[in-house]
Amino acid sequence: MVAVAQPACVDLDVALNAGRQAGVVQRAGARLVVFPELSLTGYDLAAPAVAVDDSRLDPIRAACGSAGAIALVGAPVREDDGREYIATLAVTGESTTVAYRKMHLHGEEVRRFTPGEKPEVLEIDGWRLGLAICFDAAVPQHAADTAALTIDAYVASTLYGAGQEQATRRDGHMRDRAVAHGFWVVLSTAAGPSGEYRETSGGSGVWAPDGDVFIQAGAEPDAVVTATLH
Repeated sequence: MVAVAQPACVDLDVALNAGRQAGVVQRAGARLVVFPELSLTGYDLAAPAVAVDDSRLDPIRAACGSAGAIALVGAPVREDDGREYIATLAVTGESTTVAYRKMHLHGEEVRRFTPGEKPEVLEIDGWRLGLAICFDAAVPQHAADTAALTIDAYVASTLYGAGQEQATRRDGHMRDRAVAHGFWVVLSTAAGPSGEYRETSGGSGVWAPDGDVFIQAGAEPDAVVTATLH
């Protein structure tokens, strides 16, 4: 079972956001729990990098350990060579690793961050999950390159602005990726304020391989929806 969450975010408060996300993991009852882009900091492009061994992530690790879950959370990260990335962290009860680095940067992101070099697949219980962060999912080639790695689902952590136009764009991206490649699409996207965005769209959900919406949250912060993929 997978859960997609759109928790309320407090800008730059990694400890508080991690605590809230740990609570989601504990309550979701899912093997995989997916959170939005930069979920630990909010979408603030000046947010300090978060290390994988940061003690503020201990509540998420503990929740994953007790629930037998894996959480995908978002944060800026800094590598040993000084390069910084917008990243998805995979958190378990035993470890935290950088699972994916955003490849397709957008707007002001290019001033600070380095694009990731390649698609990545996370394997969980025999399921091969291709990872995407925000604008990646708007680029058809990214899904195509990820699909070439033989995946069962495309898992995107994103942020879309508020309003019907953005909601339509969000749903169109997810539907098109599913239909083009015949895989499940799993989306966690921000709801409520997030850093530089005072409003976002929500609408986290799961799309079936035929492009139909399988389940979807509304626009409200703190919504969580779950689905069993088959």
